Amino acid sequence: MKVPTSVVAAAGLVGGYGVARWTKKRPLGGVVLAAAGAVAARQWKDSAGNGAAAALTGAYVAAFAGSHPLAKKVGAWPSVFGVAGAVALASWAVERRA
Repeated sequence: MKVPTSVVAAAGLVGGYGVARWTKKRPLGGVVLAAAGAVAARQWKDSAGNGAAAALTGAYVAAFAGSHPLAKKVGAWPSVFGVAGAVALASWAVERRA
């Protein structure tokens, strides 16, 4: 049984930040973020098609980028959890319709 893509994507965002923060090695966090993003993109393509995969991958990247300015307003962890939740919800909604 495969892990739901919404969970993979959210875990990539949260895990990437967590690894970067706790190891103090941002590139290592980037590896976690990219690996989970690649797995999620493949699963999105398989379950919802190329167009949906491209849109959701774009949302994943935008969530990562958007979490930085949002963190200045609400704090790092709330920002990461917020964008991870938004990507997970979008993933779930798109895959549910496919």
